[in-house]
Parts: sequence; C-alpha cells; structure tokens
Amino acid sequence: MDKNARILIVDDDETLCYLLKEELVQEGFTVDIVHDGSEAIDKLKFKSYDLMLLDLEMKIVHGEDVLKTVNQNYPSIQVIVLTGKSEVNTAVECMRLGASDFLTKPYEFDQLLVRIEKALDLKELVIDNTVLKSQIAQKASSEIIGKSPKLLEVTELARRAAASHSNILLEGETGTGKELFAEFIHKNSPRNKKPFVVINCASLPDQLLESELFGYEKGAFTDAKSSKQGLVEIAEGGTLFLDEIGELSLTLQPKLLRFLENGEFRRLGGVTTLKSDVRVIGATNKNLMEEAENKTFRRDLLFRLNVITITIPPLRERGNDILLLAKFFIQKKMPIKTNKKLNAESENVLSAYSFPGNVRELDHTIERAIIFSENDEIKVSDLNLPKVSFGDVSETFNEAAEVLKLDEIEKIHIKKALNHYNWNREETARMLGISQKTLYSKIKKYSLK
Repeated sequence: MDKNARILIVDDDETLCYLLKEELVQEGFTVDIVHDGSEAIDKLKFKSYDLMLLDLEMKIVHGEDVLKTVNQNYPSIQVIVLTGKSEVNTAVECMRLGASDFLTKPYEFDQLLVRIEKALDLKELVIDNTVLKSQIAQKASSEIIGKSPKLLEVTELARRAAASHSNILLEGETGTGKELFAEFIHKNSPRNKKPFVVINCASLPDQLLESELFGYEKGAFTDAKSSKQGLVEIAEGGTLFLDEIGELSLTLQPKLLRFLENGEFRRLGGVTTLKSDVRVIGATNKNLMEEAENKTFRRDLLFRLNVITITIPPLRERGNDILLLAKFFIQKKMPIKTNKKLNAESENVLSAYSFPGNVRELDHTIERAIIFSENDEIKVSDLNLPKVSFGDVSETFNEAAEVLKLDEIEKIHIKKALNHYNWNREETARMLGISQKTLYSKIKKYSLK
C-alpha cells in the first residue's frame, strides 16, 4: 500500500471528517476535506487524488452523482462509499457504477484502513493495465548487455543521473537501445515504484498525440463521448518516456514546454489547468541543436529537456559486445532449451559487420537466423546479411572507403538492403531495425530510386 497516497474525504459531517483526517495523516496519507458533492467535483479539476472516501447523503449534490463524475472522468481514482445501514442497497448500486468498495457506518478505523489498502492495491493494477495498453511497441528486456568501456561509461552516467529528478535527453542512432536506457534510469530512480509510460512521438498525428499525452474532455471532438485522462496524469509520480521527440510538431512543442516548466497542462477541449509531477525522458536520433538552428525545434524546449544529456554509443563502437548480444538473443528467442550456436565463420562475419541498425538490427538478424538454421549450428547463410559492411566497402572501393563519410556508407547500405528485398519497405525496415517512417526519411534524404 502506498502510504504517500492522496485521499479526498467527501462528507457533510464536519466533526467526523476532521477526526478521520487526523487519523489518516498520522498513517502518512495526504488528506483533503470537502463537505459537499459539488465541492468535490470542483476539487478534482485542480488536484489529483488516489482515493476518495465518499458519503452518499449530501445536501446539494448527491454522492452517487459524484461517483458517476469520477467514473467517467477520473477512472484511476478509487472510491470507497461510506453509507448508513439503511442505504446498503444504494451502496451496492454504487459498486455497479464503479465504486471499489463500501463501508457501513459506524465503522472501526482499522476496518477502514484494510479497505483503503485493498483499494490502493486495485488502483495500482488499474494503472499498470493502462500503462501496458499505452505502449506503442513491445518493450525490450530491461537488462543492459555489454562490457565494452564505452557502454560501461554510459551505463554509469545513467545510473548517476537516475538519482536526480531532472529531465534527461537520450541521444543516439536508431536501434541503440534508448528506451532500454530510459527504463534503466526509471528503475534506478526514486520514482521506480510509480509508472513508466512510453509514447512514440513519430507514430501519431498531432491531435491524437496531444490527446494521448494530456487527455481530453467530453465533447472535445466527435468521438469523445466521455473525458479521458492523459499519459501525464497516468504517469503521476513516475517517468514519461517520449521516444523520437525530435519529430514533435511545432504546434505541440509549446504545450510540452509549458508542462516541463511547471507541470501544468490542459486536457484537449478543456479550460481547467491541471498539474502532474512527472519526470520526462526524451530520446532522439537527430541533432536537436541543429534542428533548433533550423527552427524546426524550439531552443527553449531543448534547454528544458537536456538538463542531463546521455549519448548512447552505436554498436560498431562497442567491440566484443556484438557476440555477447548475439548469444543473449539466441537464448532469449529460443522457445525451448537448445544448444544452437553460431559457428566460427558466423561469429567473424557478425563481428566485422557495421550494423547501421545497431542492436535492433542484430536482434532481428538473430531471430531470422534461428528460424532458417536447419540444425544446432547457425551458418553465415542463415544470417542473410546484406553484402555490405565496412569491410565490404573497403573491398569494393579500396582506399576510397577510408574517406567515405558515415552518411555515404549508410546510403550504400540502405540501397543494397532495398534492392535485396525488391524495394519492399516493410521487409527492408524490419531487417534494418528501423521504422518504415525512418526508412522513408532516409530514402528522401539520399534521393534513392
């Protein structure tokens, strides 16, 4: 049970309220009191709560109406209905309407504590379920695999940064494991008991992204039949990971900036200012300073984000980590215990390959090799790598390869991959370990045809 939980008592019995508040505060809870349903509804617009203790019989707005409002607009708040013996049937109806429990007056305080513990445990389950549904992609293992000096240095920097509450910007090429590092930071931070929520800024159009982040009010758009909490509310006390934040439009950037400055936001279609305490970790494969110079990313937003900047090294700079990761993926992806392993030639080819798609590309390469290998040995042919790497480039272009820029090597590699898959963008993107949107951007960037 979260003893730091925020509780709102809604009861017109002032003496009972103050006695109850005193006992709950001694238990470590943060407690507010209102004496009517209308006050409760107003209070919810300006402050977040984990639990409500709700009396039914109040003069102006009945407790049942408060419950309906909470159920429609603040579904993560757990409600315990406090009722007289004559109202038991009504209390049962309240359970049907969304209350998590009810308690008949008079009650012992220890009884109430047991019900509160049960309700807060239920809230954690509700949030966990919502967080899972909000994930845009399947999350990777939270274990950071590798022993190269560069990786160990970055991991230690991430561990130290985790102890703070500052916003963090993770930089690195596509597929280097930025989400993995974000989760690592969250798990090693003081916020690790609270939600870790992920959203990909490149995967949703503006209005949908705004509604996912900040929620929306009933009637905000055609299909908004009820209000909905946004991810900044769901992540309260925890960490919000904004992947591909460099793709955020100039329309949404000021709204995120406002939230980063003071934790304030408004739901889509709403006029009430709400607050949420969330640490934001942004990730990008772009140079945001260059984007700011080109006026496609706000400089003030960049400075709010990069209080701490961590650059994840590409796989080609991580030495022997390639084989370490390959063996890890083989163990992870085999449905049953097996002795399947890479032969010596495959190990040499993997070690020499440049992996422009980084760890994600290696992951997909191993998955494909496991499927196509006919016995316990993974051969070079099973890896099915495009015939281009730093080594191949040097063989093809001899000394000229030494002066090729990384962009030129990437262009050659992507062109080879596209040709290999007959320009099937879905298959090519999967093999490279990048999104189709990123692949499309690369095709435009390099004018590939």
